[in-house]
Amino acid sequence: MIGVFDSGIGGLTLLHELMHTLPHEDFIYFADTENVPYSYKTPEQIKGFVEEAVLYLREQGCKAIVLACNTATNVAVEYLRSKYDFPIVAIQPAVKVAFDNNKENKRILACATPVTLKADRFENLINSLDINHLVDRLPLPKLVEFAEREQFESPDVLGYLKEEFAKFDIDQHRYIVLGCTHFTYFEDLIEENFPNLIAVDGNKGTARHLKNVLAKANLLSDSGTGTVRFVESKIESQNPERFWRYLNRLKS
Repeated sequence: MIGVFDSGIGGLTLLHELMHTLPHEDFIYFADTENVPYSYKTPEQIKGFVEEAVLYLREQGCKAIVLACNTATNVAVEYLRSKYDFPIVAIQPAVKVAFDNNKENKRILACATPVTLKADRFENLINSLDINHLVDRLPLPKLVEFAEREQFESPDVLGYLKEEFAKFDIDQHRYIVLGCTHFTYFEDLIEENFPNLIAVDGNKGTARHLKNVLAKANLLSDSGTGTVRFVESKIESQNPERFWRYLNRLKS
């Protein structure tokens, strides 16, 4: 069994990819609905929430944990890996994907929560690619709130994006990095209304990495049936239909 953690429903976009990549694995999806959104929490608060969730998932028998929350990754993954010896795989903004495909050498718009964009881990990623001169950073915390309210295509969402994108000469950009798993729900809306932008996220890369980690540790399952349990802040979800509704709206 694999544990997948997110502050809310954003990580379902990664779970969707994991279920496709690892069809014989069973999953527990942990949504910290009691504390979402993390955008306005302190790093110490976030670290505490994430560690509590990870320990809960281990107690449930999970052989590996996936942090499907970029904010959690940036705040807590090094701390958790130094403290625990079980596999912890973490998503991160797909800046390298954008860079590798950016043949026209246009600007890259990196969108995430304020915590992610201010994190040392994010800065280290940018610096390791030597592309600080090409990357513009744009926090979009309200997208998390829109997603949690199931507002994916409302005029309010589009108005918010237009207002935020107007802070840049958006025609100079080609790739937009969706550095929060909640943001993937808005990929179609962004590409339809800003046709010069190509959206990328870290879901496929994270799923491939998890598969490699499990294979290397001889932990891959060939007998699971792809079942999913949904837990909300350590309580079995009373409304799993909500989670399936989100999953079913994602691209195959």
